[in-house]
Amino acid sequence: MKALDQQLLDEALGALGELLEDAAPRHYVVCGGSSLLALGLVKRRTTRDVDVLASFEDGKLVSAKPLPEEVLRAVRQVRDELDLLENWFNTGPADDTFFRFGFPDGLEDRLVTRAYGRALRISFIGRRDQVFLKLWAAADSGPGRHVEDLKDLAPTAEELSDAVRWIFRHDDSDGFRLILGQALTALGHDGLLANI
Repeated sequence: MKALDQQLLDEALGALGELLEDAAPRHYVVCGGSSLLALGLVKRRTTRDVDVLASFEDGKLVSAKPLPEEVLRAVRQVRDELDLLENWFNTGPADDTFFRFGFPDGLEDRLVTRAYGRALRISFIGRRDQVFLKLWAAADSGPGRHVEDLKDLAPTAEELSDAVRWIFRHDDSDGFRLILGQALTALGHDGLLANI
């Protein structure tokens, strides 16, 4: 099973678009490692999957769950043809948390959209929104690759402060603050929480 680098990611999405050529048009918003790769925000990394954050319909972000059966069939076919991981295109991060508490303000305006054939468009979240979601993921599931990605993105103190304020709309419990503080320390911004 192959991990996705920038070239294989483009090939996989292109193949998915070809298989969906006769289907109803779909427009997905993607975050995580695949978005970092697609936009060239990181160079030395691969990713296991394409994380679908939402569908984009009539200028609004809506839930992408569940993926339609025709999309799932095409995803399985691309997986088999390119020897990708089982769940290479998934809606893992598309839970209702973001729809209840909100995405980072202006996320839709910073999307970078690419067409893969006639029926598939993929919008990759921009750098600022990556900082927000990666910091949230680092606090939610532990540092690891999320902090490494943040180091590559090199966010400013102002960007991290804005991200923390957005994160606190989701969770400002003591335990979450503690883990968030550890992630910020790993990024060299250990005093940042004290000012928010």
